[in-house]
Amino acid sequence: MDPTHLFELVIGMFVAIIALHYAAHRLGLPPAVALLAGGGLLAFLPGLPTITVDPDLVLVMFLPPLLMDGAWSIALRPLRRHLIGIASLAIGAVFFTCAAVAVVTHLLFPSLPWAACAALGAIVSPPDAVSARAVLERVKLPRRLQILLEGESLLNDASGLVLFRFAVAAAVTGAFSAADAAGSFLVLAVGGALVGIVVGTVWVLFVRRLGDEYLMIAASTLLCWTAYLLGEQLHVSAVIATVTTGLIMSWHQHTVFTASTRMRGTSFWDVIVFLMEAAVFILIGLSLRGVVERGGGFDVVAATMGLPILAILIALTLARFAWVFGSDLVIKLCNGLGLRRYKPLGARGVTVISWAGVRGVVTLALALSVPEGFPGRDFILVTSFAVIVGTVLVQGMTLGRVITWARLTEADTEKARLTMSQAEAAMAQAQFATVQNLAYDGEGKLIHPQLLERYQRRAVAIVDYAARTEQYSPVLHAHFDVVLEAVATGRRELLRLHRAGDIDDETLHELERDLDLEELSAISAKA
Repeated sequence: MDPTHLFELVIGMFVAIIALHYAAHRLGLPPAVALLAGGGLLAFLPGLPTITVDPDLVLVMFLPPLLMDGAWSIALRPLRRHLIGIASLAIGAVFFTCAAVAVVTHLLFPSLPWAACAALGAIVSPPDAVSARAVLERVKLPRRLQILLEGESLLNDASGLVLFRFAVAAAVTGAFSAADAAGSFLVLAVGGALVGIVVGTVWVLFVRRLGDEYLMIAASTLLCWTAYLLGEQLHVSAVIATVTTGLIMSWHQHTVFTASTRMRGTSFWDVIVFLMEAAVFILIGLSLRGVVERGGGFDVVAATMGLPILAILIALTLARFAWVFGSDLVIKLCNGLGLRRYKPLGARGVTVISWAGVRGVVTLALALSVPEGFPGRDFILVTSFAVIVGTVLVQGMTLGRVITWARLTEADTEKARLTMSQAEAAMAQAQFATVQNLAYDGEGKLIHPQLLERYQRRAVAIVDYAARTEQYSPVLHAHFDVVLEAVATGRRELLRLHRAGDIDDETLHELERDLDLEELSAISAKA
């Protein structure tokens, strides 16, 4: 395929992403489902070449920015508070699921070496960060469950990658040591965290010295790949290196970035993440043709592999349920013994956590990286793809209904001490105190009376609103509806003046920016 044709295919893929996202929105489907199904249909279009996905390229291209985005947006304090629960899912559940799948696979195919069965288990055991984001962004969960699932999706890829590498090595060499595997995992994790700390610290210390906000945005964007590639070069966990870097950036970005840099950088980053997240699912769908052809066609795959694949899909689903329910039972037993640091999730919360194990790009990349001649390679590849499709289509489409059925409520211990209105009131009072100190000159003469009156009036109003939020909420919404109408009228007048030639482009852009900020502020206040 020549480079021009390849570029045309990439542009066509992005056009398809926009169309499929729009169709998903109109039909009320999760975008991941529409993209996966659409990619699968496009794969069989006449004239379209078979899409071959390079597993190493897919991981290094897509995984770092999507991991970084997850680390950037996750709440750090709840992450620390629930670290044991996250580790239970990201390490314990992955290892347990891997073992369960390996046992079921070996029962189905006794001639298949245990190492090959374990490799399949390692490939399909970690729920995917990209898939988890695509599902979770459409649902509303209590804070604890949200943190558990987001934290798991950030760290479990490291567990799956380590298990997979040891399983492949065991199949090739015929030797395996659990102690060596555990020690290697610890070294990889600690090494990855240290690399992430170094990269993140360098960013905090030096990015602002670049001086130009576009250079700061570009450097910050490239940092995810920097951390990932450095981790790979040093043979430590690149996943943990990237996540650690993202957590450090997230904590310090409030002081490192200016308001303009943060707004422009966030908009740019959101578009990148949107396109990459969508591209992952459509590439998985486009890979369907090659997987099916390798398996001998749909008929052969269904006849020879259908039932074993279904058994493995059921096994990995039940294994996750068993681990999560078992962990919750342990917490209940600890509570009964007087150890009450953690509270059980309850049957409904555990059901939601268990049902949220959607697989994605890491499973596909690991399956494609299985070396030629590896025992059961074709079955591993087809099964891995079937697990991705099955979990995205079934669990991805039904998770919202499961959450609705569960009727989960936010625990008081997970709620912040202050509401948003109370925090806004505290902020307004601090601003008023600063203006009050600066409103007088050195001789005590008031030199900014209007500014002082404005901030005083604003502080009083916000404090009053925080005390009676429910009473004022309808009035506030009506207030900002009027503000939005005024902004729209101002925008029409500005465009009329520009079209009539009364103002130049520079004036148009400056005043339009002011209107944009006013509109965004009003929309945010209504939310």
